[in-house]
Amino acid sequence: MSRFQFVAEFHDTYGVKRLCEVLQIGRSSYYKWRDGADRRAERVAADADLAAKASAITAQFDGTYGSPRVTAELRDAGVVVNAKRVARVMREHGVVGVHLRKKVRTTVPAKDAPKVPDLLERDFTADAPNRKYVGDITYLPIGDGQFLYLATVIDCFNRRLVGWQIADHMRDTLVIEALDAAARERGSLAGAIFHSDNGRQYCSDDFLAAAGRHGLTLSRGAVGTSADNALAESFNAALKRETLQGERRWNGARECRKSVFRWVTRYNTRRRHSYCDYMSPIDFENTHLATTMPIAG
Repeated sequence: MSRFQFVAEFHDTYGVKRLCEVLQIGRSSYYKWRDGADRRAERVAADADLAAKASAITAQFDGTYGSPRVTAELRDAGVVVNAKRVARVMREHGVVGVHLRKKVRTTVPAKDAPKVPDLLERDFTADAPNRKYVGDITYLPIGDGQFLYLATVIDCFNRRLVGWQIADHMRDTLVIEALDAAARERGSLAGAIFHSDNGRQYCSDDFLAAAGRHGLTLSRGAVGTSADNALAESFNAALKRETLQGERRWNGARECRKSVFRWVTRYNTRRRHSYCDYMSPIDFENTHLATTMPIAG
């Protein structure tokens, strides 16, 4: 209770003058506060109405809207209101949008790793298959704060996912197994470039040995610059967007693995890719091979 409210409640018993003296407030200030009671009541009612509208909007969008988007929705509905007031009312009435989960950090720069040049320099094109690859690790949320991790090997020529591996860890064996899978699919990776970020998995001695075993030349982007591996980042975003379809997670590891497997199969064989003249990656590659294969005899 404020001092003004106390005076208003007990002035019939003790008198305004005495109470103001005891509480050390000016009588003019008290009377000004009293005369504004109706306006304050109107403001409280208006805030409550605004909070109800904001709550309805956040419910409509499954709790994903914060005050900026709520403000935009209100304005589109003809409500004249500023963003600061919406933020205040939502805060005071406990109308809170869902906070985005903290981004899972999959790239931890390796310390003292051997320097490797960037051989791609953001040129994610190739004139033939099996010449240039990019790889990355992305997280797959499966609930209760748990994740699986996907390592990829993507051919720059046609955006085909040639090798991949899913695991519940981010050890270097994850990216090595993805690389080995790509080598099995292609028969050989000898002479190709493999480009990645500077994550410790890609800088480990075991990964360097695996790359050497497969005859790969390594390339890495700058530390902390996702654009240097934009092709892999774009692939990761498409996979999650098209598999999760707005959901925040899969319901367990089994569902996640099945969903990713189905999507990868469709991605390589059926999904039309704008980069591939709206053919699937494999159809684009087969068309290229058919037109460049020497005619016998």
